[in-house]
Amino acid sequence: MPATRTVTPIIMADTALIRLFSWLSPAFPIGGFAYSQGLETAIADGRIRTAETLSAWIAGQLHRGPLRNDAYFLAIAARAVSSADPKALADANAYALALQISAERDKETREQARSFLDAAAAWPVETPDWLAEILGNPIALPIAFGAMAALHGLAPTAAIAGFANAAIGQQISVGVRLIPLGQTAGLHVLASLEPKIAVLAETALTANLEDISGLSYGTDIASLRHEDLSVRIFRS
Repeated sequence: MPATRTVTPIIMADTALIRLFSWLSPAFPIGGFAYSQGLETAIADGRIRTAETLSAWIAGQLHRGPLRNDAYFLAIAARAVSSADPKALADANAYALALQISAERDKETREQARSFLDAAAAWPVETPDWLAEILGNPIALPIAFGAMAALHGLAPTAAIAGFANAAIGQQISVGVRLIPLGQTAGLHVLASLEPKIAVLAETALTANLEDISGLSYGTDIASLRHEDLSVRIFRS
């Protein structure tokens, strides 16, 4: 009997972690590869030409930009689902959608959220009526991800860190293709940002809506100007 009690939690924890890996895989069909979140504009303008400038661009987003806010929204959504608080979840979603700086970013988060929820349905889970109703309406990607992570019992710190790491990986992929950077240089950027991801995952755990803020004018302006680029590979 003691052996059974010891082994079962380990199996469950591993299964949850594998599920998180699946959801965050580049192959998970939410279409993240099609978006640059304004990075394409910055590269076209010549502001980002090296691994160092790409790293600084992403680090700024982690410090006080959209990546930080997405991590906070994810944590708030997960907490709202865990505590069965529909108002908190609805308020967070409304705020997340309202903060999308451009029409392209708004479409990006809504479409990826819907694709994520459709794909995550491959893992059936009992969903309260109030949550199903909120998830059935337009929703931001970090809100949808945080809600589903909590519903499936995934560890919030791992979910936040994984989500942020995947988002950064997508940004680096854009840089590798457009600057262009070598794959090794891109991996060095990813490795250098690990400590910042770890700190963000911890601070996001206790975040509230009052903590949401932004100071990333360069990213915002790049996102707004993206639709005016004469040649565009990405959708944002």
